[in-house]
Amino acid sequence: MTDTAGNTPASGTAPEVPDDLARCAVVIESAVEHLIKEKQPPLAIASALLGGSLGLLARSMDKDTILRILDSAAQSVRSGDVHASMAGENGPESEKA
Repeated sequence: MTDTAGNTPASGTAPEVPDDLARCAVVIESAVEHLIKEKQPPLAIASALLGGSLGLLARSMDKDTILRILDSAAQSVRSGDVHASMAGENGPESEKA
């Protein structure tokens, strides 16, 4: 049995981001900022990122795992968590319908 006590963050605190994930996030954010400065449409940027992400996931995991990841992402959108996190970073923004 694995002891997981102490591995989950306390309520209200952000979980620690692993170094490899943080490095990847910095590169992706830089690429997104670059494309925005080039005035590429946000939908095109997001679609390219999502398509590339799905391709990477398909090469590294089974269909059911990918669907669980997508279900979790969809639930975050439905619950408002995605927009709430963006409002915290960028100030209040109007929700898109």
